[in-house]
Amino acid sequence: MLLAIESSCDETSAAVIHNSVALSNIISSQYFHSKYGGVVPELASRAHLQTISKIISEALSSAGVSFSDIEALAVTSEPGLIGSLVVGSNFGKGLAIKYNLPIVPVNHIEGHIFSGFLRDETPKFPVITLVVSGGHTAIFYVKSYNDYEIVGLTRDDAAGEAFDKIAKLCNLPYPGGPEIDRLAKSGNCKKYNFPRSMINSKDFDFSFSGLKTSVRYFVQKNFPNGIPDDVIPDIAASVQAAIVEVLVTKTINAAKKYKVKTIFIAGGVSANSSLRYEMKQQAEKNNMIALAPEMSYCMDNAAMIGFIAEKKFLENKNKYNALTFTVSSNSLRSSQYKRK
Repeated sequence: MLLAIESSCDETSAAVIHNSVALSNIISSQYFHSKYGGVVPELASRAHLQTISKIISEALSSAGVSFSDIEALAVTSEPGLIGSLVVGSNFGKGLAIKYNLPIVPVNHIEGHIFSGFLRDETPKFPVITLVVSGGHTAIFYVKSYNDYEIVGLTRDDAAGEAFDKIAKLCNLPYPGGPEIDRLAKSGNCKKYNFPRSMINSKDFDFSFSGLKTSVRYFVQKNFPNGIPDDVIPDIAASVQAAIVEVLVTKTINAAKKYKVKTIFIAGGVSANSSLRYEMKQQAEKNNMIALAPEMSYCMDNAAMIGFIAEKKFLENKNKYNALTFTVSSNSLRSSQYKRK
């Protein structure tokens, strides 16, 4: 049985994992960042400090266990906000010393890659996983729990970042992705034709900065005095359609090239209703299966960290007794993933 801690950004989370099943998954979200239009790193780390002990206690209580039942710990070590990562990793190290427990450092993106397995651990490798969030957009070819590599990566903005920045142009609250998804349901996705950058490129890379720029110029030209309320749903639907079409097309093409039958989507943007629907539809047309995590596993959460940490720990229990690991803010652009 393993206790995991996630604190890479603005969610403080703890979970208890046993035999690949989440016995608990407690998440505390820092909603106060919305008034600043984005996450404020210093405030985020302070909030983690204030809540982490309580969240861990709740995770143990919800699972019906105590520290005497815990065999190992896990913490997120990278990537993320340094201050936030330090809070979680140092708290975990303190628990490791107090209870004489091994501790497994986990890459946050690695947690997302396998988060769908918390819902269905039956799919056979290899699989294609699209990790799409506010900070990352990448396609992984996954051959096993410890063998995977990037086959596609955004060259500029992440899809979630594009959602948030375009939402800001429309004077929508932060985070903008859920707002665009909500408004798009009542809008016409064919009203405006925004660019699908790199959709026809021969690789599996992404680019969303051009879309963001296109929307900004469109708004400045057509609505210099502000966007009317009845127009915003059409813009939201059109923007969402552009982003989703690129994500789905690239992911399906990657699955075809690597001859896999199972696709996972993960990360915060995997909660987007249009992405979940379109990926499933296109996968079925190509005799594939597309799976998305439960909503609580789309956002940053400790269950996904604990899931892959348990796999690592059971493979080599003697490897995780050292407390010398450090945290890092390295993004996918500079992490040590093999590029296929």
